[in-house]
Amino acid sequence: MLFGKNNLGNEFVTPIFGTVESNESIPKYKLSKKSIPPQVAYRLIKDELLDEGNARQNLCTFCQTYMDDEAVKLMSETLEKNAIDKSEYPQTTDLENRCVNILADLWNAPKNEKFMGTSTVGSSEACMLGGMAMKFRWRNRAKALGMDVTSKKPNLVISSAYQVCWEKFCVYWDIEMRLVPLDEEHLSINVDKVLDYVDEYTIGVVGILGITYTGKYDNIKALDEKLEEYNKTAKISVPIHVDAASGGLFAPFIEPDLKWDFRLKNVVSISASGHKYGLVYPGIGWVLWRDSEYLPKELVFDVSYLGGTIPTMAINFSRSASQIIGQYYNFLRYGFEGFRQIHQRTKDVAMYLADSLEKTGLFEIYNNGENLPIVCYKLKEDANVQWTLYDLADRLLMKGWQVPAYPLPKNLQDTIIQRIVCRADFNHNLAELFIRDLTAAIEELNNARVLNKKSKTGVQGFTH
Repeated sequence: MLFGKNNLGNEFVTPIFGTVESNESIPKYKLSKKSIPPQVAYRLIKDELLDEGNARQNLCTFCQTYMDDEAVKLMSETLEKNAIDKSEYPQTTDLENRCVNILADLWNAPKNEKFMGTSTVGSSEACMLGGMAMKFRWRNRAKALGMDVTSKKPNLVISSAYQVCWEKFCVYWDIEMRLVPLDEEHLSINVDKVLDYVDEYTIGVVGILGITYTGKYDNIKALDEKLEEYNKTAKISVPIHVDAASGGLFAPFIEPDLKWDFRLKNVVSISASGHKYGLVYPGIGWVLWRDSEYLPKELVFDVSYLGGTIPTMAINFSRSASQIIGQYYNFLRYGFEGFRQIHQRTKDVAMYLADSLEKTGLFEIYNNGENLPIVCYKLKEDANVQWTLYDLADRLLMKGWQVPAYPLPKNLQDTIIQRIVCRADFNHNLAELFIRDLTAAIEELNNARVLNKKSKTGVQGFTH
């Protein structure tokens, strides 16, 4: 978010009652001339945050909202460690290396290839790095073939249900974004239409393992088969980058036989978010390449490390290593079976919610949690109600529940859906409380006296 000059009327913070500073005004938008005690600063900020939403009731976000006390303690004790400083914190660097190796094993990196990977501040940076590698590799190969790489923009093919980081990538690196539209029969990428958008200037195709709008998976295996046929006769082969922001640390535990990862020949890179179903607080992401040949050397920089060098690739530089340490804590703490049990319980909660919503007779379920534990639904065409999903979202917010309502992407923009993201800390007890409040909200809306006018619509927070 960008900010500018603030012209709000009240420009001062009022200190808490009972302190010496309570008789003084502290400016909001410029530095105060005097210092204040840490307890007063803490209480001032704590009080200002009182009216914000409860993170545990935020069903908009994929981001993790709970960690073990031991994990929080460990992370708070390592906040000062700079992840980029490999020479000063060699053991932290080794923990990052272990995480990359764990993910490579989880994503079935071929034993006969030399995978590479790195941590990032989130899956958006990871997507940027994956996209950059595809662009630079395409450009190097195109130049070697004598192609004019300046005559037209290179392009990237992706579903119209993309996450905004891909639009940023295409704008920042001057790439044409080619969108494969959704339709009622295809709520994930229409594999049969993908090749209509591919040509010799295509740097890659992005498959999404967990679409932000609905939680559905693109059929990466079918996408791989299509590109395998295309690449047999193509001037330049087209790779796949899997944006597994949500599914990358969920699918391996719940659907281990689902082929979406490095088991597929044309999948050359995968990005994922550790702060979603990797169960770490924001922000931590990961990106891996199946072999070093898919990561152009000009994108790798050497950092001094104990008298030697260690290769790094990142857009960001200085950042705390605490999230990396939190990720390794989770891998160590839970193991495969622990992750599987947590994610299965989360999926069971999503299925319970979908079943409860369906029993109301008002909603058509788009996703019942069969892939990610996400429940998406719209009002049935024949639902005899005078309210909208925006009204329902507002009513639920009165009980503290944040449940976004928003239109589907282009081509389906007239369809308004609501989405519930189930996370590990949203257990069955909370789900029952939510259904109780949802039922009460529906009853209140049905009995409302002023509902003739449609509520003002608008997209709510669904991009997390």
